[in-house]
Amino acid sequence: MNIIGEAGNLVSLVDYQDGSVVSKEVIKKEKGTVTLFAFDKEQGLSEHTAPFDALVYILDGKVEITIAAKQHFLKIGETIIMPANKPHALKAIERFKMLLVMIKA
Repeated sequence: MNIIGEAGNLVSLVDYQDGSVVSKEVIKKEKGTVTLFAFDKEQGLSEHTAPFDALVYILDGKVEITIAAKQHFLKIGETIIMPANKPHALKAIERFKMLLVMIKA
């Protein structure tokens, strides 16, 4: 499904895969990206940093997001900003999908 110039459903643009993390870039520009992710239960991203703020919006399921050693538990419809240069990690409490928006300038 291509949503450029058309209405669409973000949740349906990325599918779950057993034991995996799946990602799909929706927009990739020099100044930022918009990426969809689908995480199977227990999957995640290990602690890392990014040079830019990143907005996370939960589209489905539940996730634990740790930012600078502080745990946050998010569910469908909730959002958080992961600040630039702060260590963060994600772990799926149950299967979840998220929209990640990173603005570089």
